Amino acid sequence: MNLFMGKGFARSDGSEVKGQDTQNLYNHGNDGGKGVKRVLLSVKIILAVAVLAIAAMDSFYTLSENEMAVVTTFGHPSSVMTSGPKFKYPFIQKVYKMSKEIKGMAIGYDSTYDTQNPANSENNPVPVSAESEMITKDFNFVNVDFYIEYQIVDPIKAYINSESSTDILKNLAQSYIRDTVGSYSVDEVITTGKSEIQSKVKTLLSERLEQEDIGIGIYNVTIQDAEPPTEEVNNAFKAVEDAKQGMDTKLNEAKKYQSEQIPAANARADKAARDAEAYRQQRISEAEGQVSRFNEMYGEYVKYPLITKKRMFYETMEEVLPGLKVIINGSDGTQTVLPLDSFVSSPEQGGDQQ
Repeated sequence: MNLFMGKGFARSDGSEVKGQDTQNLYNHGNDGGKGVKRVLLSVKIILAVAVLAIAAMDSFYTLSENEMAVVTTFGHPSSVMTSGPKFKYPFIQKVYKMSKEIKGMAIGYDSTYDTQNPANSENNPVPVSAESEMITKDFNFVNVDFYIEYQIVDPIKAYINSESSTDILKNLAQSYIRDTVGSYSVDEVITTGKSEIQSKVKTLLSERLEQEDIGIGIYNVTIQDAEPPTEEVNNAFKAVEDAKQGMDTKLNEAKKYQSEQIPAANARADKAARDAEAYRQQRISEAEGQVSRFNEMYGEYVKYPLITKKRMFYETMEEVLPGLKVIINGSDGTQTVLPLDSFVSSPEQGGDQQ
């Protein structure tokens, strides 16, 4: 019930508002309140729809083949390694995506520096010579550039140490690189020892990162370049390297000549061995034949000693006498050499001569 019905009240200008006018004024205020309520209700509906839309959008995320994620629930992390669409609780869980790809870190030089055209380099950076200059075992200075390849092996550990992991990796890498290079001579660092140095640094760095447990693993360590700090020393090393290459060339030529000559020498040696074996067998056969004849003769000698002696004498004379010469000294001092067989003739021949 309207308390002001039938009664009037004064306006601000001093005039009085009568009963019917008071009723109209009250009805007008009531309609305004309902309008405000309708506006507030519309705003609440719009806000609710917006919240629901944001919640729906925040409930799903997608991982590619090269991505993994760490999902935190009230600050507690858990890892997601598989790809595809994923669900999470909106406003409660947060997703931090990470790459599975191998990343690189340059040590001793700036990977964005364009040596051919420095003006094209980002912000025109310069090579980091302070990192590359090292001292070797034989107290020589050398500039060595390394490239460290690494990847995330434990996403939760990598998330926890995300702010310091790369700094830790770089500091450890520089430490082990300097220690390792310092255990080799400058000649080994520049020429023959590169692969061994790379392997040793990779092993030491991998073992240390496992101890640090920051979620990062080493994929590979590569020496990009190694050279003396001055041009004069560099030219000297190039001359040494050329000499080594010349030596290798001569060694290869000698090995080639050796490979060509050894088969021929082996063939000659085999032929000489076969000839010697044949000669040996020949001499053995001749000796065995002589022994056999001697044994036969000795057997005959044992049976008939006198007859055998005579036969042997006659056979010996038959072999010796044809070669004898008869020398005739003349009264005038001349000598005539005649073969003995000219004085020997059969009875038939002697009768003819008479």
